[in-house]
Amino acid sequence: MFRRRHYIVKSLLGLLVIVLFAGCATPTVESRKQERYAAYQALSPELKAAVDHGSIKAGMSMDAVYIAWGQPAQVLQGGNAGGESTTWLYEGGYLEETRYWGYRRVHYDYNPRSYVRAEIVFVNGVVKEWHTLPQPVY
Repeated sequence: MFRRRHYIVKSLLGLLVIVLFAGCATPTVESRKQERYAAYQALSPELKAAVDHGSIKAGMSMDAVYIAWGQPAQVLQGGNAGGESTTWLYEGGYLEETRYWGYRRVHYDYNPRSYVRAEIVFVNGVVKEWHTLPQPVY
């Protein structure tokens, strides 16, 4: 029992360190506003408020979405008879628990998993539609 607790404590401490370092390296809305200062200043008061709260609205420019949510994980190009589009995908992550029987007890493993948590479709450089997706349930 002691070994399991020790393993869990070490795993949680390691995960905490990773999250703290990742948080330090992650740009914030404020830093992205400074990075794209001219684009932020050109926004209407309504869109500035949305960006400041990390919200996405139809009609936003790519710069406004970047300031609000940051760099997408993937960028897809597409099109149809109506024209060309660009889709930005944002990823989320979670730890999936796996249980299995070992010597005289149940063992637990936690594996990192990622999924597409949001997608934003741009047509002519502005948001046409956007969707948030739930974390998968296993």
